[in-house]
Amino acid sequence: MSTVKASTDLDTLTEFFDRYGVALTAGDVAGVAACYALPGLVVADTYSFSFTSPAAVALSFVGAAPDYQERELVAANAVIDDVQPVSAALTMVAVEWEFLDSQGRAVPGEHYRYLLRSTPEGPVICTVVRG
Repeated sequence: MSTVKASTDLDTLTEFFDRYGVALTAGDVAGVAACYALPGLVVADTYSFSFTSPAAVALSFVGAAPDYQERELVAANAVIDDVQPVSAALTMVAVEWEFLDSQGRAVPGEHYRYLLRSTPEGPVICTVVRG
């Protein structure tokens, strides 16, 4: 059995969040779902939800695509603020999202913390904390 070490490598994390951001702004719910470990959890001040299948992940993000389209967001950039190893395979990553609209204007984003698990295929999101 091979051991996968928690990724704190900024290139690996940047590539992962670039792929995730492209999937989010393109409305690619299958691509978003592929970025998650199962089961997964999303936590915010006023709600929490979990999902246990790729279809459930996709459904939870279906509402985001029209919001991005309505706001004409065409690109998302994750600015990695902090990276903390949690265990041998887990890393907590603080991210501030920056967006570009169809006119090339910067649109302020939000702050999230992602608990990532390292796998042989790369990082996957176990838990998202909004705020």
